[in-house]
Amino acid sequence: MIGRLLIAASTALLVLAAGPGRAADAIGGSWSITPSGAPGTVQLQLVAGHSTSSNPWKIADLKGLDLAAGKRDVHFTVARDAGRIDAEGVANDDTAAGAFRFTPAPDYAEALAKLRLGGLNDHSQLAYAVQDVSLDFARSMVEAGIGGLDADTLLAFRIHGIDAEFVKAVRAAGAKAGEAGTLTAFAIHGVSPAFIRSFGALGLAPSDEQLIALKIHGATPDWATRLAALGYQHTEADQLIAFRIHGVTPEFIEALRPLGYPHPAPEQLVAMRIHNVTPDYIAGLEAHGMKDMTLDQLVAMRIHGID
Repeated sequence: MIGRLLIAASTALLVLAAGPGRAADAIGGSWSITPSGAPGTVQLQLVAGHSTSSNPWKIADLKGLDLAAGKRDVHFTVARDAGRIDAEGVANDDTAAGAFRFTPAPDYAEALAKLRLGGLNDHSQLAYAVQDVSLDFARSMVEAGIGGLDADTLLAFRIHGIDAEFVKAVRAAGAKAGEAGTLTAFAIHGVSPAFIRSFGALGLAPSDEQLIALKIHGATPDWATRLAALGYQHTEADQLIAFRIHGVTPEFIEALRPLGYPHPAPEQLVAMRIHNVTPDYIAGLEAHGMKDMTLDQLVAMRIHGID
């Protein structure tokens, strides 16, 4: 269906790309709309040259779009600080396609440059319009005092849902969140204010880098709470990360207790997992009369291949 609608809209594409009064820096492309599954939104795909974007859009943001039943001509506009998208095409019920023209706002790149956020070209400016990187948004990020901020990171912030409220919230929860790269990693990996606060409640103050590593390796607050109940309530963040990497679990710790090792040091637990000193290995040695060995001795035996 989309393919037939695009063919039907080919004349509109020629008009938009080469018609009278076209701005010299306007960019032409094609668009298509399909249902998104969420009320009040559609899935809008924009193709311009080698660039393609496909995102859910609020129908209210596509000014003039008519999604009435039946086949008909349609048009809509999107006006944003970075520029204006004018689109025309053909719709059949809730599916539509056609051509668009993007006219970059002539003063937008200059405004970003004045904020010391770098320059843009017309083609990249289309992405800033699609993601609604407004000048107010840019100013709010500058005012937040974020290091490493530039035009590219502004775009990444919008894509990943980072705004002034997010920055304020993660800082209030205990993160420094002073660098653009850190904030982007927070958003990508799901380091939320609640996640940060949960480790504070355990008496820990992980660095931003440690928070990211904790999240990447699945060191959840619930998992850390289980370790705390086993006597590891003050374990450092780096040790918790090492626990997750090497498979030191609450179950592993509990299995050592009946064997006479009620509370191994964190570094001993990691060494045991690295060298495969398992409860079964310890029990097997005891069955052969090798009892009351220290954990360091057990690790040394495993290293030297003594089974």
